[in-house]
Amino acid sequence: MLKLIVCMKQVPMVSELPWDSRTGTLKRELAEGMMNPACRHALEAALHLKHRCGAHITALTMGPPMAEEILREAAAMGADRGILLSDPRMAGADTFVTSHTLARAIEKECADFDLILCGCYTSDSETAQVGPQLAEELNIPGVAYAENLELRGHCLRIQRESDDFLETLEMDLPGLVTLTTRSFSPRYPSLGGLQDAFDQADILCLTADDLQLEEEKTGLKASPTKILKVFSPAAEKKNIVLKGAVKKVTDALFAQFGDRLGAAMGKDMKTHDHDSGETEISGEEEA
Repeated sequence: MLKLIVCMKQVPMVSELPWDSRTGTLKRELAEGMMNPACRHALEAALHLKHRCGAHITALTMGPPMAEEILREAAAMGADRGILLSDPRMAGADTFVTSHTLARAIEKECADFDLILCGCYTSDSETAQVGPQLAEELNIPGVAYAENLELRGHCLRIQRESDDFLETLEMDLPGLVTLTTRSFSPRYPSLGGLQDAFDQADILCLTADDLQLEEEKTGLKASPTKILKVFSPAAEKKNIVLKGAVKKVTDALFAQFGDRLGAAMGKDMKTHDHDSGETEISGEEEA
């Protein structure tokens, strides 16, 4: 039977969250979480392979205890097992350390896997790094941004769009693929599946000690990525009020902003000569 692993992440439901100014990390506990959209597509791809070829699906995530919710959701959709990596010492890990931690968990619990599926990126960071880095950690081939999968024996045929061309690649298993959100539209969990997910789902929780992680390779302190500054950009605008007769206002408008308007419209904007004395221009600043 084909053994699949779907790596997924719980992301905040809102686009703006308070940041920890000291660590430069999101305060994830302040918002409800959801399964990352691209990870849902990766799970759906695994379910398609399960339906066609027969497979056992393990859903794997790393996060705080509440991240167990997405593993329950994955079970409701059709995953057979869930593994949660949760430990305060793992918190704040960047993509490099995250991929290292995921690799150790896979080696411990799913060493005989055939295929790892990941979302191409997460909605809270969009680095698209964990999937390729995980393939490097496990020393297996990896393909990013796949849109279609076809299994032929122990060979996986992959299609993806690259530079306006459709590429077809073949990869011997075991391997890793990241999925885009263009295909494999996720299904909705059934009511029966939700009931089973909370009553019977097999969820395993592992800590840093369970994985025998070294302190210098775990969590925020081990992460080579350092965030120097986190800030929300302040939008500012300048209001210009033109007063006077219509013709004079129009002439003043083109005299002051003709270059910008012409560039936007792709035309050379010409105006009539005007007597600026009959037009009043005032500026108002608004933050």
